[in-house]
Amino acid sequence: MTRSWYHSSNIYQIYPRSFMDSNGDGIGDLQGVIQKLDYLHDLGFEAIWCSPFFSSPQADFGYDISDYKNIAPEYGTMDDALQLIEEVHKRGMRIVFDMVMNHTSDQNAWFLESRSSRNNPKADWYIWRDKPNNWNSLTGGSGWRYAPERKQYYWSSFLNFQPDLNYRNPQVKQTMLDIVRFWLSKGADGFRLDIFNAIYKDKDFRDNPFTLKLIPAENDPSGFFQEAKYNLNLTESFEFAKELRQTTEEFGEKILLGEVSGSRQLIRRYLGDAVNDGLGLVFDFAMLNFKFNAACFRQLLADMEAAYPDPFMPVYVFSNHDRRRSADKLGGDVRKEKLLALFQLTARGVPCVYSGEEIGMTNLALPFSSALDPLPRKFRFIPRFFFDWLGMTINRDDVRSPMQWDASKNGGFSSAEKTWLPLHPNYAEINVQNELQNEQSLLNAFKALLKFRKANPAITQGSLELIPDLPADVLGYRRVYNGETFSVFLNFSDQPRDVKTEFREIALRLTPHDDGSGSALRLSPFGGIIVSP
Repeated sequence: MTRSWYHSSNIYQIYPRSFMDSNGDGIGDLQGVIQKLDYLHDLGFEAIWCSPFFSSPQADFGYDISDYKNIAPEYGTMDDALQLIEEVHKRGMRIVFDMVMNHTSDQNAWFLESRSSRNNPKADWYIWRDKPNNWNSLTGGSGWRYAPERKQYYWSSFLNFQPDLNYRNPQVKQTMLDIVRFWLSKGADGFRLDIFNAIYKDKDFRDNPFTLKLIPAENDPSGFFQEAKYNLNLTESFEFAKELRQTTEEFGEKILLGEVSGSRQLIRRYLGDAVNDGLGLVFDFAMLNFKFNAACFRQLLADMEAAYPDPFMPVYVFSNHDRRRSADKLGGDVRKEKLLALFQLTARGVPCVYSGEEIGMTNLALPFSSALDPLPRKFRFIPRFFFDWLGMTINRDDVRSPMQWDASKNGGFSSAEKTWLPLHPNYAEINVQNELQNEQSLLNAFKALLKFRKANPAITQGSLELIPDLPADVLGYRRVYNGETFSVFLNFSDQPRDVKTEFREIALRLTPHDDGSGSALRLSPFGGIIVSP
């Protein structure tokens, strides 16, 4: 069958504020992204997803939008945005915009009018109540906030300065669909959809039921002692996914990548029916809790294959602008980082790589007291070590430190005296320039894997079969397409492992020590190899 282009693609996430500063003000911008497109193209990335750069008071650094059709001056102008689209397309790549459809900034003109009275033209554009119910926001605590102008409470699914739009108002839905059309007409190739599962809420505002869960799991929107039954994952949101898909198809084949949370049965529903007529892809964040062992990744593959059978496609993501960096979880061990890259880029799925992951950037632990991220303010009375112990990223500044390009001042990110967030002190060692010059670097492993992936349809389009009867700490799987087969073996042990398997040739190896001939492979500690049977 014919697959959508994005089912065979790969995605590189850019957080523009931290990617590249072109004008020396300490803040990354759109011209900075344009300057680095050749780097991304040469590496082999085919699509880029940019976090929001629309007009915003930057209280949540762009995820609080005040004007969807204009550009925040920190990042550039509309001409810069149009040039970015053009330059991406010149290189045969695609560009995905971050679209925050669920909520706006409380400084958006729509909300300022809505909160001014109960009888203005936009009075019903947001969700208002005389009395709050028991719903908790996704960040904990009540999501209701009082507005004295109306003597009513408005609802915010995330932070209290991000009021939710009311999609039960046809004017709101039409306006937001027209904004989608606006950017598609400018050349955007689709959208990543921020907290899309919060779009609709229960029309009767029923209280959520009690649950014993205190701290939610990575992909579970419930927690803080209540099940998010009536404010997340409503049937109307699944239906809206199909309506949004129909809207984007007015402009051809466009990607819709949903940030959703819930059980796999729930988030799978956003993809639509058997023909995948809803969102094209969804993030499945349960994998962010991975344990670095063969059993965990074997189970992950089995779960993904069961949840996203053809024509659906899973997305493999191990970090983003909100979540702990994967290299941090792996203790900065480059061997493990390469093995994770081998898995991410050869499993049946769409790999989504957060900027800096390709060089092994790690979290920058910053104190809550100096956080620019508004999220830690909600937890300022809880010691940081508690969240570190749980593996939770509360201060998202930690994962947003500027990109480390070279060993010069500010890591080559900016010529400013002070950057918006400090550089990680390890930038002199971990940077793009150093790794390009090191044949055995993580960056060059990414480059080789992306090149191999693009050259072999079995990796981008083929089926996946787990290989049985391997050593307990070795994971193996076959990728098969139109008579072409590759077998992938990953050693999760710190000791060499021998694998008995018939193969014709070695197609790619992570290190020179991964070797073999005829019917046996020798995998180095945390080594990996791709062979042609």
